[in-house]
Amino acid sequence: MINAKLLQLMVEQSNDGIVVAEQEGNDSILIYVNPAFERLTGYATDDILYQDCRFLQGTDHDQPGVAAIGQAIRAGQPCRQVLRNYRKDGSPFWNELSITPVRNEADQLTYYIGIQRDVTAQVAAEEKVRELEAEVARLRGALAAAGR
Repeated sequence: MINAKLLQLMVEQSNDGIVVAEQEGNDSILIYVNPAFERLTGYATDDILYQDCRFLQGTDHDQPGVAAIGQAIRAGQPCRQVLRNYRKDGSPFWNELSITPVRNEADQLTYYIGIQRDVTAQVAAEEKVRELEAEVARLRGALAAAGR
């Protein structure tokens, strides 16, 4: 069995941002963030404790991932989404967020555990591939139209 000290070290040494949010009505209030979250977002623990998690999205609440996360939270289901978040300095980053609900013995939703990973480089590479594929398709069309 893993003891509490070992578990704490694992969470603190993780390269992924880990947050724990307490469910309060319709809000999820941050009660813990690990050092990787601080490095990823630029927010110190004292800056963000007891805030709703949505502040990281800035004004980007119309992203498809945000709606899917909201649906999963309302249903008390786990989810994984990629969405654009913002660091304390205002710079955007792409965040792969996995959320797992935690229930108490009475099956009441009490907490969410969130695991965050910066996937900005991956999203940029995927966009570049899409751009190159579109250019290849355009060139093929031009060649076909020219009879080649």
